[in-house]
Amino acid sequence: MALVMLFLCLILSAMETILSTAYFPPIAQYAWLLQNAPIVIELFESFPKQTYRNRCEILTSHGVQVLSVPVVKVSGTNTLTRDIQIAYDTPWQMLHWKAIKTAYNSSPFFLFYQDEIAEFFSTRFETLLDLNDAIINLINQLMEWEISTNKTVDFLFPKKLADVNDKRYLLTPKKKPTYQFPSYIQVFSDQYPFQANLSILDLIFNLGPEAESYLMKLSV
Repeated sequence: MALVMLFLCLILSAMETILSTAYFPPIAQYAWLLQNAPIVIELFESFPKQTYRNRCEILTSHGVQVLSVPVVKVSGTNTLTRDIQIAYDTPWQMLHWKAIKTAYNSSPFFLFYQDEIAEFFSTRFETLLDLNDAIINLINQLMEWEISTNKTVDFLFPKKLADVNDKRYLLTPKKKPTYQFPSYIQVFSDQYPFQANLSILDLIFNLGPEAESYLMKLSV
């Protein structure tokens, strides 16, 4: 019986996909969320700079724009992701919503989703993790998806994860992914070539209910 239980545990652990938390995640990360289960979010890493953990990218009339959530590292460079707090010294929520609304106001599905997203930006969150968890819930509500995530209970070292699908550090704004992203019509397609792997917001505003089919077909 003990051997059977051990075997079952190994099977379950092999199915786990570990991701970083993300602010309105890029399209590739949402494909992972939909295609892989169970999902585990890393909490115990030392919070890295300039990642999708607290930023997203949207397409505007001026090109790709980065929206960053200002954060407070309560323990300096050693602050764990779970302890990262959000700064409200600037009205970043208002600025982010204004930028999103300006960018996607003419997209096919903006009117269907704008009320819920506008309300989301009026909610104050204490930690980055709370904010990003709420984003998953918001997208679930808008798209009628049932994505759920668990959390790590300790830091998992990459070299020790032979049976786990570790995707925590594969996506970064500094390096474009090598995955193939089929093009779809974006708001400013007449001004710019197709911009791949933007925020999930770009996909749902432009494709609406067809976003799920797009994500499920991605080979990531």
